Amino acid sequence: MTDSSRLGPWVRRFLLQHLIKERNLSQGTQRSYRDTLTLLIPFVARKVRRSVDELDVIHVSADLLRMFLLHLEESRGCAISTRNQRLAAIHSLARFVALHSPEHIAWCEEICVIPFKKCTQTPGVYLEKAEIDALLAAPNLESAQGQRDHLLLLFLYNTGTRADEAAQVLVGDLNLAHVPSRDLSWVKIRGKERHSYCIFLRPRHETTGKHTGQQACDLAFSLAAVLRVVRRGIGLGPYTDAHGAGRVGPMSEPYLA
Repeated sequence: MTDSSRLGPWVRRFLLQHLIKERNLSQGTQRSYRDTLTLLIPFVARKVRRSVDELDVIHVSADLLRMFLLHLEESRGCAISTRNQRLAAIHSLARFVALHSPEHIAWCEEICVIPFKKCTQTPGVYLEKAEIDALLAAPNLESAQGQRDHLLLLFLYNTGTRADEAAQVLVGDLNLAHVPSRDLSWVKIRGKERHSYCIFLRPRHETTGKHTGQQACDLAFSLAAVLRVVRRGIGLGPYTDAHGAGRVGPMSEPYLA
């Protein structure tokens, strides 16, 4: 890097090297950080009346950052949680720059002193027992698509996984019991932030044996499409995970893979 004062090279290094190669963050987190800078950089360029390729690191001042956060809430109608998410991405960029460029440590302190706003968490939405029964009865079991949808809904109900987590399950992640009356079946789940954990699949009257064979599992998880309705949340009661996301309480406690 020939000029450590320029913002552009730092942004490139942050997005392409730090987030991907050094941190190995998920694609969702990478896109979130990139989108934050996509909003921030043009905003700062307009305020300081410079083109984006002429911006220096110090142009992203604490005062302009406060104006940007206010712009997100008032002009763009973002929620406080979104505002805090954008601020976290900018904090991360500031710490990255200060770590590799000591002359920007004071600038980083001014950026990172801007606090997160407190916000109320929305309770997770869930389905009642009658709604679950209606949802499970909706797929047409006479068709292959209906069998796939029915099995996927049963899987979500049994494990409490998110829809995107279920979409990542491979046939090799399923460990089906050889003797159902003696052994327990379990599945490996790849969760958020690269976390993996295993959940036991305990038998219930909703999950019948005919849907747990290898062919049915291959049919269910070989397709990319996931029913949109499952993103509403499927369960008998509310359950909130460590990230505050509403999801289903699993039938059994997960353990780390």
